[in-house]
Parts: sequence; C-alpha cells; structure tokens
Amino acid sequence: MQTNLSEAAKRLPRAEEAESILRSCVHCGFCNATCPTYQIIGDELDGPRGRIYLMKQALEGGEISESTQLHLDRCLTCRNCETTCPSGVRYHNLLDIGRDFIEQQVPRSPSERLLRAGLRTVVPRAGLFKALLRTGNLFRPLMPASLKAHMPREVRPPRPRPQARHARQVLMLEGCVQPSLSPNTNAATARVLDRFGIGITPAREAGCCGAVDYHLNAQDTGLDRARRNIDAWWPAIEAGAEAIVQTASGCGAFVKEYGHLLRNDPQYAEKAHRVSQLAKDLVEVLRDQDLERLAIKADKRMAFHCPCTLQHAQKLGGAVESVLTRLGFTLTPVPDAHLCCGSAGSYSITQPELSKQLRDNKLNALESGNPEVIVTANIGCQTHLDGANRTPVRHWIEIVDEALG
Repeated sequence: MQTNLSEAAKRLPRAEEAESILRSCVHCGFCNATCPTYQIIGDELDGPRGRIYLMKQALEGGEISESTQLHLDRCLTCRNCETTCPSGVRYHNLLDIGRDFIEQQVPRSPSERLLRAGLRTVVPRAGLFKALLRTGNLFRPLMPASLKAHMPREVRPPRPRPQARHARQVLMLEGCVQPSLSPNTNAATARVLDRFGIGITPAREAGCCGAVDYHLNAQDTGLDRARRNIDAWWPAIEAGAEAIVQTASGCGAFVKEYGHLLRNDPQYAEKAHRVSQLAKDLVEVLRDQDLERLAIKADKRMAFHCPCTLQHAQKLGGAVESVLTRLGFTLTPVPDAHLCCGSAGSYSITQPELSKQLRDNKLNALESGNPEVIVTANIGCQTHLDGANRTPVRHWIEIVDEALG
C-alpha cells in the first residue's frame, strides 16, 4: 500500500523497515480468516488488516487515541496471520514498531502502568518469581479463582540431571518462570539428551530472554537482556557448543530474533546473528537423532497443543507430533490446531476476558479426542491451559522421559 511516513516517524530507528512492511500489504484480508481476536470480536480493527491501517495512520501523522492502543493491545502476536498471508507481510515486526511509537503518544492509566511494571519486575527475575510463587502457594486456599488459574496445580520436583561429560555439548536457556512452574522440564531434557550423548554446558549468567520486557513496550530493556545472554553464552559458543536449546518455544522464538533486532548494533550484530543461527527448539535437536532405537513405553493417549511461537514464529508445526509418533505415542486429532490458546506471554493477565475465551475454545478442541493428557512445548501455554483444572497439561519432554523409565 502507498505510504508516506510523517517527519516524526521518519526519525524512528526502524522507519525504513516499517515503510517496507506497510508497502508489502495488499489489503487482501486473508489474515482475518485465521486471526483469533477477529473471530471472537468481529471488528475489522481487531484483525491484522485493521491494525495495519491503524499503524499506518499513526505513522503517517494521523490521529492516535486510546482506542488505537486498545486494538493493538488486543493482538496476541500469535503470527497466525503471517502463516496465512500470501504477500509475506512481516506483521509482528510492524507491530513492534507501531506499539512502541504509539506507547510514546498515548499515556496509560495508573493501573495499567502499575500492572505492566509489576509484570516486568517479577516475571524476568527467576529468584523473585520463585519466592512469590512459594508465598502464593501458602495462601492458595484464600485466593480468588482468577489468581489460582495462573498457578500450577502440581509442581513436580526435578529428578537428578545426568553427570556424564559428553563430547557433544549444547547450551540451554533455563528460562525465568519455567524453573518454578515446571522445574522437571529442563531436567527431563537433560536426561533425554544424555541418551544420545549430548551434554549441557551450564551458563548461569544467562537469564530472561528479554521477550517479557520487549513485548510490554520496554524494548530497550528487552534488548539489554539479549545482550547479557549473548555475553553469557559466548565463551561456550567459542568453545564449540553446537546449539542453544530452548524448551519454551516462546523464548526460542525471541532468541531467534536476536540477529534481526540487534542487526544495527555495531558491538553485537555479528554475535547476535550467530546466536540466532545456533538457537534451536528442543524438537529440532531430537528429530535428528535415532529415536527408533529407544526402548520406550508409549502407553498414553495424548493431544498435542502446538504453541503459536512454535508453529507460526519458528515454522515447526508438525515437528513435535512427528517425534512423538516416531516414539510410538498415540496422538488424538485436534480441530483448529492453528488457533492460539490465549496465553501469549502476559496476554492472559493484561487481556483476561479474551484470553479465557480462547483458552476454553482451545481446550474443547484438545479434549475432543478424549486424551489422557495434553502436552505442549511452551510453559506459558502449559500453565494457562492447566489453570482451567480440566485435562492435565504437561511439557511433552517430561512424558517422553517418563516413558524411557
């Protein structure tokens, strides 16, 4: 579409990128057919095409209002529209630019500022999050259902990690909330990788991937976290680590963006590009192994929820399902598997009503084949879906680890 950025927008660091993305959109509207929020709300401005119009209007110097901000806030950033788009519009990059620009123009209410600051203070800090979760569990019987829904029903303690040293080494992003919400996930990963002669090099200085800050419009802080992680990983990368493994697809999607987001940073551009090349979801490592030689007791009927960050951002739809099938597990069919569950990082907290509706729709689809357990590949989806207190939801690698005995 024809675009004429305002003088203010032209001064943005990513002005050329925004203009290029806007020009690539041909208004076809195919994106609305797979947009979760458009399907629920039915408002053109709550679909990708409408949001692109709003961002175009803002970047061209048009009116920006609280309504503009609300329609962008309601976007899950699921990137389903990118999978559907025949023109290859890089919607999520435009959304990052547009949200940040509008954030500077429209002041938020005190309650919204407090909520967002609270999320950015607590979630990326693993130690603080763990302490608050423990406190919350003590007072769980007194909590309202809305708060209980964000806490795990059961925390399985981690089983011991293997101690063997292998020639093949990978790094693993431990995550900020997963060690508290599902501490056995990374331990199970270490044990399964050990079966294939792959060890994990610890990098304890690495912390939150930066996605929480970045997607709550504290983009500079998010990128600073990315730089700290690059510094923490770099010695092991130079020593020959073959991959940086993520067990949370949300983190993985963001780490794979480091190269793009830091491409203009003279100190980090080359390193960030290398880190993004090395970043792999766990399934990308395991699918290349000789899975068929494992003696496994695959006796569970499972439904797999493929997170948006896995299927739309990382383009790995079907990869986990293939690995589980090769291992002998029975997977039940899931209608509308492309749709978001409503977790979307902090979305379940900032947009609770829409999030709950999406969660209930997703659970209805996942449970339609009567699985014994639902498995997924992202801690946010896992906690969000399990919070409904319906069919248990776990990370798929834990089920594999248990089946190996």
